[in-house]
Amino acid sequence: MTQGGTTQPMEPSTAAPTSSGEPLVVVQDLVKYYPIFSGLFKRHIGDVRAVDGVSFVINKGEVFGLVGESGCGKSTLGRTLLRLLPQTSGSATISGEDIFAKRGKDLKQLRRRMQIIFQDPVGSLNPRMPVSDIIGEGLLAQADGTNQWKNRKTRDERVGEYLEVVGLRRDYARRYPHEFSGGQRQRIGIARALALSPDFVVCDEPVSALDVSIQSQILNLLLDLRREFGLTYLFIAHNLSVVQYISDRVGVMYLGKIAEMAPVERLYADPRHPYTVALLSAIPDADPRRRKRRLVLKGDVPSPANPPSGCRFHTRCWLRTQLGDPEICSTEEPALRDLGGEQFTACHFAERINPELIKVAAAGQSLVDTSDASDDAEPVSAAAPSA
Repeated sequence: MTQGGTTQPMEPSTAAPTSSGEPLVVVQDLVKYYPIFSGLFKRHIGDVRAVDGVSFVINKGEVFGLVGESGCGKSTLGRTLLRLLPQTSGSATISGEDIFAKRGKDLKQLRRRMQIIFQDPVGSLNPRMPVSDIIGEGLLAQADGTNQWKNRKTRDERVGEYLEVVGLRRDYARRYPHEFSGGQRQRIGIARALALSPDFVVCDEPVSALDVSIQSQILNLLLDLRREFGLTYLFIAHNLSVVQYISDRVGVMYLGKIAEMAPVERLYADPRHPYTVALLSAIPDADPRRRKRRLVLKGDVPSPANPPSGCRFHTRCWLRTQLGDPEICSTEEPALRDLGGEQFTACHFAERINPELIKVAAAGQSLVDTSDASDDAEPVSAAAPSA
């Protein structure tokens, strides 16, 4: 897990929560496969299971963080949700409207409510277009007789307003992307996303390409905009400290599935999935005098084209090793079950995790439980994740 260049953990956000507890985005069993073809006749021989049965709820005004290693399906999930990629199966709604059922004019209207901030502030801006056209392009596409966005003067006025909202000057509208720094380019990307007054914004690693000092400015800007415009974010990131700072709830993804989901304070204080425990152990400590022992995962991430049977994490799981390699981990897929306190975990033995066991595993020692672990913790039926 990369830490995006962050040298020390950030303090958790002190911004007052604005979540109303009312669901805005509801995702149920979302699946996105990429088919694999081979041979002269392009025979279908398999699929890359980028997103494989993901379910979650994002409340109005909430920041839902999504974290995981590269290739786990985070960005694919966000783009599929916005209809930038076609889904394989599953459903998603925004304010009760079926996202994947929309076509034609209905889809065009829906796109006003859902926007994205891309990861790369350089590649996401057209170098041949001035800022006024980059931000105004979406306005022109959504122009109708009511908003008058076909009128250049009306469009430029709105572009100037949103440049000021993100901390840039109006006269920057006639400049080109190469004339700006990385942080300024990302502010332009944010202005472009907000110009259509969306309700829901997917932030696809919006600070990972920026310097650490600029990262904090962009994060604080996003929090200010959330309060000012009542926005709801799906915040995708690698940096665990960034996710902790900005999020209200966090989902941890591994190989196309949600491994754990919980309010940010609970997840960081008491993780209940061995993968989450390993990720959090990688966060550097702000005090250089304090020695922190890290849980290093062994082996490589399996291919999403051929994921392991049972629990997808079992091939690298330190907890399974400590419990004597119970067979159920490799034969039965764990359900995403409710542990209470809005914490959901997809692990057969989540209750067995404790500080002593983590300490032993981090030291590279083995504390094999001689009891039959599969008998001690039978899988529990999954409860639907609630808001």
